[in-house]
Amino acid sequence: MTVTDQGAASKEAASVVPLQSVDVFTGAELAAFEVMTPSAVWDALTAARAAATTWSSLGFGARRTALLAWATELSRSQERITHLIHRENGKPVDDAFMELVISLEHIRWAAKNAAAVMRERRVSPGVLMANYRASVRREPFGVIGVISPWNYPLFAPIAPVASALAAGNTVLLKPSEFSTAVGTALVQAFRRANPGLPEGVLSVVSGYGATGAALVESGVDKIEFTGSPGTARRILASCAQTLTPVVMECGGKDALIVAPDADIDAAADAAAWGGFSNGGQTCVGVERVYVHESVADDFIAALARRLENAYAGGFDTATYGPMTVSSQVEVVSRHVQAAVEAGAQLPLGGLDRVRGRMIDPILLVDGDENNASVTEETFGPTVTVKRVRSVDEAIDLANAGEFGLGAAVFSRSDGDRIASRLTCGMASINSVLAFVSIPALPFGGVGSSGYGRIHGEEGIREFSRTKSVSSKRFDIPGMNGMLLSRAPVTMPALRLITHTRFALRNRKGIR
Repeated sequence: MTVTDQGAASKEAASVVPLQSVDVFTGAELAAFEVMTPSAVWDALTAARAAATTWSSLGFGARRTALLAWATELSRSQERITHLIHRENGKPVDDAFMELVISLEHIRWAAKNAAAVMRERRVSPGVLMANYRASVRREPFGVIGVISPWNYPLFAPIAPVASALAAGNTVLLKPSEFSTAVGTALVQAFRRANPGLPEGVLSVVSGYGATGAALVESGVDKIEFTGSPGTARRILASCAQTLTPVVMECGGKDALIVAPDADIDAAADAAAWGGFSNGGQTCVGVERVYVHESVADDFIAALARRLENAYAGGFDTATYGPMTVSSQVEVVSRHVQAAVEAGAQLPLGGLDRVRGRMIDPILLVDGDENNASVTEETFGPTVTVKRVRSVDEAIDLANAGEFGLGAAVFSRSDGDRIASRLTCGMASINSVLAFVSIPALPFGGVGSSGYGRIHGEEGIREFSRTKSVSSKRFDIPGMNGMLLSRAPVTMPALRLITHTRFALRNRKGIR
């Protein structure tokens, strides 16, 4: 049974009732959207394919202009968009603005660098094919399906969408059902900025999981997915039936290592931000800290001081907002309870800090490393801290487990060496999450954190396919071996060339 078959009944039932975007604080409706059926998704794909010809034929210069116009329009709409993020996602308006700023930088980078990344590359044809010109070209796939999460409702979709568009693809964006209003707003901004383009260049596919499954099975040319490993596996199983390529970003359990020579105040600041901004609902957020025993007490005290007045709330004076998805409250509570039962200390907070969807910061110190609070992604405002006897022990513990997305190291003298030994896709030295704000750096993980890359050159290449081209410039008499009837001189000449290049050179010790 396919993913679409599994959700067919729910799709038809859901299509009767619109998808409601709600204010996470009040529950009031912000907007209502169509729950798209497979036939509606197919119509969107048809429009995207029709628009792809126009969009790809514009060339890099015109696409750059269109993307920069999109960034300008988003900037002009910043107040409306940041307040929409605040209400639909829950994060403070200032944090929403920071998300917008990073998004604009990624659009700008993709717009300005796509031509260079995808430039045709000449390669040597080799001695035997010296009469040929050889080159490697990159071409857009066609239509990209982007399935985006709710935790960063603007930045998470914009990063892959901008790269895919810059490479010459059209895009069908399926935002989370918890952030459809924001996803729709960014698409509307693109259309306002580029009224002369066909609507199919960038379109929203709205609905629940079943609509996402319909997008996966619709016949798009590639899927970019950000979400849980469980959903990723279902998408992969579906894409395997048609050999549809995918990029998977599946979250993490990121570790921060505090070495004996670390700047403790800077490390504590970074752990507080990396672990608790956005309510801990960050795939590359800090969830585990391994601190050398010689500085552990100082670090734990410094971190607790930075968090003692932090709290979740519904106003912009709060440190962060609520759990966007109510089911996440149970995950956080389960992990805290399991950690306490396994002996973790609580220098700050406990289950009393779980106030429904409002969860204040919780520190779990020296718990069991085999506990769910350490091995599973919590995606909430909790951080585990573990004292270690050596940096080597910290590295071993950081590399344990199934995830390998990002990591961070604090050390005045040894950061590069420690980072080089961490099994992850990204690392920050004496900072956290810095790689996210650098558009040229690729983003992605290893293991259960997924594969493929978005952002940077690698991100643009993910949304373009390779084409090899060979072009004969002239004939070499007697040297064409690709004939059913070869000239008498051809094979003797090839044997002599081969003997000279390999057997004779190796006998003389020539490499």
